[in-house]
Amino acid sequence: MRRVATVIVSMLASVALAAGYVVADGNDWVDGALTFAAVDGTTFADARTVRAGTPLVAPADRDKAIDAAAAAKLVDRLCADKAVGKDVSVAVMQADGTVVSSHQPDTAREPASTMKTLTSLAAASVLDMGSTLETRTLLATGSDGSSTVILSGEGDMLLGAGASDAAHVNGRAGLATLAQDTAQALRKQGVTKVTVDYDDSLFGDERYPARISENNGDQLYYTGVSSMAIDGGRQRVRPLDDPDTFEDYPQLSQTTAQDTAATFRTLLAAQGITVQAAAPEQVAVPEHRTALASVSSAPLSAVMAFMLQHSDNTLAELFGRLLALHEGVANSPQGATQAVLAQLDKLGVDTDGVTMADCSGLSPGSRLTVSTLAQVQQRNLEIGIAPAAAEGLSMAGLVGTAATRLADADASGLLRVKTGSLGTVTSMAGNVSREGGGVAAFAVIVNNPSDMAGARTAVNRFVAALARL
Repeated sequence: MRRVATVIVSMLASVALAAGYVVADGNDWVDGALTFAAVDGTTFADARTVRAGTPLVAPADRDKAIDAAAAAKLVDRLCADKAVGKDVSVAVMQADGTVVSSHQPDTAREPASTMKTLTSLAAASVLDMGSTLETRTLLATGSDGSSTVILSGEGDMLLGAGASDAAHVNGRAGLATLAQDTAQALRKQGVTKVTVDYDDSLFGDERYPARISENNGDQLYYTGVSSMAIDGGRQRVRPLDDPDTFEDYPQLSQTTAQDTAATFRTLLAAQGITVQAAAPEQVAVPEHRTALASVSSAPLSAVMAFMLQHSDNTLAELFGRLLALHEGVANSPQGATQAVLAQLDKLGVDTDGVTMADCSGLSPGSRLTVSTLAQVQQRNLEIGIAPAAAEGLSMAGLVGTAATRLADADASGLLRVKTGSLGTVTSMAGNVSREGGGVAAFAVIVNNPSDMAGARTAVNRFVAALARL
């Protein structure tokens, strides 16, 4: 009887303890997964009016041949345009990789930002593009009993200063949300006074490709890759109505991690935590620490689309560095380009004549053939290779750097492209849904044009005409 009583008492005690924990956890008296508090639901804007229309093109037919003679006429017309000059290369390719028309396809030229398509294909074919980049806080306790909150990131350079914004890529993870969650976790541990520091060791000491400063006047086009940054380091006077849509080039901070930590420090203090006045410093995160709180970026696929559509040089370098870390090569700009070229070789892309001074095309010294560029776009036409690299391209006339590059309204929605522009370079590469149902890949690089504006116009006309092949 004594054993039976003992078992019954033990069972009742276990049930009571379990129920007590559920009550305590649900009321947030202890740190756990449960809560009885109201949870904010996701709100969605009202749907726009749906308008029915007839199909613009037939279903894509990868086997539908391109009229080689018609393609040759388009190539000849482009190369004969006086504004283009003599340093021009062009390639038009079918979905199976057959080149139907070209001009100097194996001449290596400076590609400008079309270089980003190489980085995108390589990174998207290896990295988990559905994954996110975490920014977290951790607590370290000193020998004197002092508490330090360490801000640590995985490379999210599109953090927002406000609350996490599920409707946008830029600002998907918000520092205000991170500060609020961190303050709540600190109070549960009885911590009310802290110092704030940060760990920006993810990408080592080399953050800048060797010659990138030559094309980065006033620091408008590149800042070093970092474990964290707010709005890519853009130093705007006032926030944008839509953080994903802009055309300006404000000066970029060159101390993005330090700036992020300083902003977080202010936000944490606003949550009622006493924060020491000392400016945040670079520290190493102690081992075996559980995060106090964390926020997540948009999926890498969405970050890549943002990078391609805004031609963001820093994010292009970021993808190269993430690829280098994944592949275990040197954690440096050189390691990033090495990782990109190695992956392109694995995909069967011909990299003869390719010189990558960086992963973005901003640094002087890069050289690329339109043969390689067109092959990259041909891979984007293949199912299952690296869809994020294709889906992120700009739609000519609609979004991104190609928003003003549509030369023919009849080609609306049919052109997915990446543009490139430097002082003596205009280039474009992409893929086309042809009006008759077929598809095509193409690449154009113009160096030293006689008339830059005229050359851009000629390239626009050429690309739009490809839809009629």
